[in-house]
Amino acid sequence: MIPDFQKIMLPLLKQIKDGKDYKLDEIVDLMAKEFDITDEERKELLPSGQTFVFGSRVGWARTYMKKAGLINSPKRGYLKITEKGLQVLKQKPSEINIAYLKQFPEFLVFQNIKKEDVQDNSDSEEMQPESVVTQTPEELLEASYQSIRKELAQDILDKILDLSPSFFERLVVDLLVKMGYGGSVKDAGKAIGRTGDEGIDGVIKEDKLGLDIIYIQAKRWKPVNIVGRPEIHKFIGALVGQGAKKGIFITTSFFTKDALNFVPRNETKIVLIDGIRLSQLMIDYNLGVTLQHSYEIKKIDTDYFEE
Repeated sequence: MIPDFQKIMLPLLKQIKDGKDYKLDEIVDLMAKEFDITDEERKELLPSGQTFVFGSRVGWARTYMKKAGLINSPKRGYLKITEKGLQVLKQKPSEINIAYLKQFPEFLVFQNIKKEDVQDNSDSEEMQPESVVTQTPEELLEASYQSIRKELAQDILDKILDLSPSFFERLVVDLLVKMGYGGSVKDAGKAIGRTGDEGIDGVIKEDKLGLDIIYIQAKRWKPVNIVGRPEIHKFIGALVGQGAKKGIFITTSFFTKDALNFVPRNETKIVLIDGIRLSQLMIDYNLGVTLQHSYEIKKIDTDYFEE
């Protein structure tokens, strides 16, 4: 199990007590051994898919102790224990966490907290103990973003189900075109709902040149109406009847496990898009949504500060 960033603080400080300069990557490896982190856990990513969870937590443990003056950066990408850090280890604390670091004025400045505020709130029963904070600021931000995104996705699905089947067909066209299929909306729109073949709702160009065709099945079903394997069989049969090898099955509901696990034995390739993925794709490709707020997460440009 990956420890939270506060549990990493004390072991990290002990690891560098020899006063040597350590690369952050070295520390991540050493902490992985300390906590018996598996290779699979090392590869676990935050929801954004851009940051490794364990490496990020080690980095934040380093950052918090650096802001408290227990660690410094002698040069780019390195860390080293300070005299204050050595003094802390001599006191043999059972744990180093945010609450512990608040005794250092530098850390209070980092968190923009006044010392008297800490003293005034020390006996408050309403305060959440700092030791139970398990997520890094980056993880908290990601979790908040994913929560907002999940709620938006559900709102999108509810809206789709309230509108007409013809609107849903147009939505499918708009989305596929935004994803790079079908050339123009005008060309793609002509194909949807015009084939008249059982099990097929339309066709769309795979690319702007029309080198290949993708057949589409789109079902605006309520969540209680789950798409099962028979529907997939029917769609594949329709593709075979057209001599087609590629298809997209889109629904506003869900697919059964059997439907998801079914793999055609011939060369036919189909992609299944359920309501959740449909709404997520609409968010990703800015279809039916507008930008409300934008926050940029920045980090220091170390190249700029090199002499």
